[in-house]
Amino acid sequence: MANMIYGMLNVAQTALLTQQKALDITANNIANVNTEGYSRQRLNMEQNEPVRYEGGTLSTGVRANRTIQRIYDRFLAAQMEAAASQEGRWQAQQETLEKAELMFDDASGYGLNGAMNEFWNSWQELANNPSGYTERAALLANSENLTLVFNKLSRDLTQVQSDSDASIKGAVDDINTLTGEIAELNLKIAEVEAGNEHSANDFRDQRDMKLKTLSGLIDVNSFEDADGFLTVVSTNGHTLVDRTSSWDLTTGTNADGFEDVFWESSSGTLDNITDDISTGKLKGWIESRDTIIPDYLTRLDDMAVAMATAVNSQHNSGLDLNGDAGLDFFSPFTGAADITVNGAIAGDTNLIAAAMNGPTVFENPPGGNSNAIAMAEIQNQLLMSGNSATIDDSYSGLVSDVGRLVSQASVNADHQSTVSLQLATYREEVSGVSMDEEMVNMVQFQSAYTAAAKLVSAVDEMLQTLVAMV
Repeated sequence: MANMIYGMLNVAQTALLTQQKALDITANNIANVNTEGYSRQRLNMEQNEPVRYEGGTLSTGVRANRTIQRIYDRFLAAQMEAAASQEGRWQAQQETLEKAELMFDDASGYGLNGAMNEFWNSWQELANNPSGYTERAALLANSENLTLVFNKLSRDLTQVQSDSDASIKGAVDDINTLTGEIAELNLKIAEVEAGNEHSANDFRDQRDMKLKTLSGLIDVNSFEDADGFLTVVSTNGHTLVDRTSSWDLTTGTNADGFEDVFWESSSGTLDNITDDISTGKLKGWIESRDTIIPDYLTRLDDMAVAMATAVNSQHNSGLDLNGDAGLDFFSPFTGAADITVNGAIAGDTNLIAAAMNGPTVFENPPGGNSNAIAMAEIQNQLLMSGNSATIDDSYSGLVSDVGRLVSQASVNADHQSTVSLQLATYREEVSGVSMDEEMVNMVQFQSAYTAAAKLVSAVDEMLQTLVAMV
C-alpha cells in the first residue's frame, strides 16, 4: 500500500516539474513574440518508464525530454539567405546608380545638355555679330561653363566609384566580423549541446541571423554537420567558417587604384576572388564600380574628345580679329576630366576665329562669320557611334541608359524585397510565435499543473491516513 502511495507521489512530482517546465517555455515564447529571428520552442513530453507491479506493468507518469525542440525549417532558411543575397546586390547597385543619375539631371538647365546648347547657340549669336565684344565674351563664358560641366560630371562619377570602393572595403570588414562571430557561436552551441542533453536554441537563432546578414553582403553556401557546427564557404569554394575557426577576407589595391577582394588562407596566401563574387552587396558595388560607372566615364570622354577635336579642327580653319589663323579652341586634354578652353583665347576674345580663312583675307575678312556658322553646325555632324550619331544623340543615349539601369536595379531590388518579405512571412507561420496558440498552451499547462498539485494534496492525505492507521 505504501509503495503504491509513494509511486503516486512520484507521478505527481514529475507531472508538476514537467508542466512547470512547459509553462516556462511558453512564457519565453510569449516574451519573444516580437524578437527578430526568434524561433518558437516546444517541450516534448513522454511517458516515464513503466515498472512491473504484481505481475503486470504500472505507468509512472510523464517526463520532459531534455532537448527542447526548436520549430525551424532549414530549407526555408536557405531560401531566405539566397533572397537576402540577391536583394543586397540590387539594393547596393540601386543606391550607387541613383547617385550617378542625379548628376545627369538636366531639368534645372545646369546640366551637360543645357551647357552644350548654350555653347552651340553662342556660335550662332557670334555669327550674327562676329566682331561684337559682347557676343565673344558670352561665347567664352559659355565655353568655360561647358568645360566646367564636363569636368564636374567626370569628377562626380569618379567620386561615385570611390564611394563604392570604400563600401567594398567596409563590407569586407563586416564579413570578417560576422564569420568570426559565427565561429564563436559554433563553439557555444557545441559546449551547450555536448552529450545531447541540452539545446542551444537561442545561440542557433543568433547564428542564423548572422548568416542571413552575411548572405546579404556576399554569396555563401552553408551546411551543419552532425555535431552542430555550421560550415560556411564562398561560392568559389573558399572556406570562411569551419567549426570554431574563421578565415578572413582582405583587400588589395589593383592597377586601377581600387580595392580587389582576396581570401586569405591559413598560411597567408592570398587568392583574388573579386570576379567570383556573384551576389550580395559586394557584387552590386563591384559591378557598379568596375563596369557601369567606367562605361559612363568612357562615353563621356568620347563625347568630350569628339566635340573638342572637331571644334579645334574647324577653329584652326578660321581667322581671328587680328587676321591670324585660329588657335586650338580647347587646350590639350585627355578627356572630360581635364578639358579646358585655350588659355590664350580665355585671355583675349579677339583670338576667337569667327571668319573663314580663305585664299585671301579680302574674300574672308577677319570680321567675317563663315567660320562661326561652320562651328555652330558641328552640333549636327555625325561624330559619334561610328559616324552615325551626333554628340547630342550620344548624350541622350547615355542619359537614357543611366535611367534604364537605375530602373532595372530598382525593379530587381523591389522584387527581391518582396520575395524576402514573403519568405519572412512563411517563416513566421512556421517558426514565429502565435499569441493565441501560446495563451491556449498556457491555460492547458496551468490546468495540468493545478491538477498535479491536487494529486500531491490527495497523496498527502492518503499518507496521513495510512500513518494514523498504523
